[in-house]
Amino acid sequence: MENKSDLILAIMQGEDYEDTVRELNRNGFFVTMLNTTGGFLRKRSVTAMIGVDEGRLEAAIDILKRFAGKRKTTVYQNATIPHGGSMPVIQTYPTEMDLGGVTIFVLNVNRMEKY
Repeated sequence: MENKSDLILAIMQGEDYEDTVRELNRNGFFVTMLNTTGGFLRKRSVTAMIGVDEGRLEAAIDILKRFAGKRKTTVYQNATIPHGGSMPVIQTYPTEMDLGGVTIFVLNVNRMEKY
């Protein structure tokens, strides 16, 4: 009887991969990394290939969501405000923006072997 297996292809931002892979490894998942480049923004990304047994698929996806999923952060931007005097006033204000994000593809695998 063959084990049912899946192959996860997870495309994440380059800065997210180290913590994500560390957590996957800590939970017994083996990961093969491919350096890739995003098509739209041409930013560095990483594609992880993860072979998982059927019963562990959701555990791997949960780690990917927690460590590489979208999250919000606050950045502070400067705005120049015209002033009646000779020097404009520079005001700093917080702006919330999205970071991260992972795209996950799950493919059914007929057979997976490790030697």
